[in-house]
Amino acid sequence: MARRRSSRRRRRGGSGFLYKLLSVLLICMAIILALTLFFRVDTIEVNGELRYTEDEIREAAGVKPGDNLYLLNKNDVAARIVEALPYIENVHPYRRLPDTLIIDVTECGRPLAVSQEDGVWLVSPHGKVVGRAESGDAVDYGAITGCTLLAPSVGTPIALATEYSAQQTSLIGLLTALESMELLDEVDAVHLDDLGFLSMDYGGRFTVRMAYGADYDWELQKLTKALSKDAIQSNMTGTFDLLSDSENVYFIPNVR
Repeated sequence: MARRRSSRRRRRGGSGFLYKLLSVLLICMAIILALTLFFRVDTIEVNGELRYTEDEIREAAGVKPGDNLYLLNKNDVAARIVEALPYIENVHPYRRLPDTLIIDVTECGRPLAVSQEDGVWLVSPHGKVVGRAESGDAVDYGAITGCTLLAPSVGTPIALATEYSAQQTSLIGLLTALESMELLDEVDAVHLDDLGFLSMDYGGRFTVRMAYGADYDWELQKLTKALSKDAIQSNMTGTFDLLSDSENVYFIPNVR
């Protein structure tokens, strides 16, 4: 008799577990169905565009009105935009319920031009080939000299020969620092011709020498501090030597 009661309790316990499992599954299915039916894209907002239009970015995103907001793969959306629109370097898509997809984009700063036999290639401050230019239009950009890009293609990172890896790393480090300090517009050219140091033509009046592999944020802080001093007059031209590890900046004026 006791064994029969124990058996009935086990059957009831098993039925209770199955009922709870079925309930959980039904709730999950209801949630998924609700997300699928009700949260659909109606509006796509774009923020941060400069070179591209909102419509261009929407088209590159590959998201259409009516697409399910929750089933969107945000990484795929970002990858499609970066691939189609090379001047865009960072994309942050996110949802705003109930029906809006917001796409924040960050475009690269002013590119510099590398002129070589296969044409003029435009390079972003983070080292990505973002476009091509006609030879006559290269003067509209700062120049990068003393290097040859290997198999350049729009949308891909630059590549120099292996023996120039220090120059490549230093070039990107310098351009990134210039962009972060909003100084790119002051740069007329960056020269990698000398294997002992890199130099740049700056502000239309100065040459600036810096070591490869330097802390370029610090070097640029030294430069801007030196330029702010009264000793550098508005009609002066010359060379700033930042090759020393010290805080000293050596200015060699041009002799007229």
